Amino acid sequence: MPDVIIPGPAGRLEGRYSPSEDPTAPVALILHAHPLGGGHMENPLVEMMYDSFRKRNFATLRFNFRGVGRSQGSYDQGLGELSDAATVLDWVQGYNATARYCWVAGHSFGAWVGMQLLMRRPEIAGFVSVAPPTNMYDFTFLAPCPASGIIVHGGADKIVPAEDVERVMSKVRVQKGIEIQRDIIPDANHLFTEHLPELERRINTYLDDRIPLVEKERSERQITGKR
Repeated sequence: MPDVIIPGPAGRLEGRYSPSEDPTAPVALILHAHPLGGGHMENPLVEMMYDSFRKRNFATLRFNFRGVGRSQGSYDQGLGELSDAATVLDWVQGYNATARYCWVAGHSFGAWVGMQLLMRRPEIAGFVSVAPPTNMYDFTFLAPCPASGIIVHGGADKIVPAEDVERVMSKVRVQKGIEIQRDIIPDANHLFTEHLPELERRINTYLDDRIPLVEKERSERQITGKR
């Protein structure tokens, strides 16, 4: 799990990268919560998602947004952070040019950035969004959502109430054949402080079910020549 320094739009970006022994292994990018709210790549929730993909032999990378840890620059209202994420995805794809596809996973602010990245990058075949801040940011850019994924939020989240996530995400349009699974963990707060094992279980169950379907879908696309 080597430390990496990636040239970013506003200076260097600090990351942790776990390569895969399989040159065609998929890529996973993990995004942390709000930089001004204490979000960083060493958060236990971020590390848990990182490990979930790493253990599945993904080429997995998490990093600090600009202005966090040893990453240079300063908070940029989400615009710069989206640019950071795109740059880091380019970097990891450069080392995994034959990767079969990509996934993106994010917590809170990172979930919002990750879903914007999803709309811009057709190679992203799935997503994990934990506590997306639907009451703070506009999610209407998901029009329609191009990949299946899971959204998990806490029933006792006082920062992003569960009913607000449900209200917004229930209205999201999806492309044909795409499904967004929505899970609520009762009594969990925004950081899942006392419910991290249950969050991990639900994410792992989803990945175990979904990844074989993605493999099948991507294989069929190669045969038919579709994107």
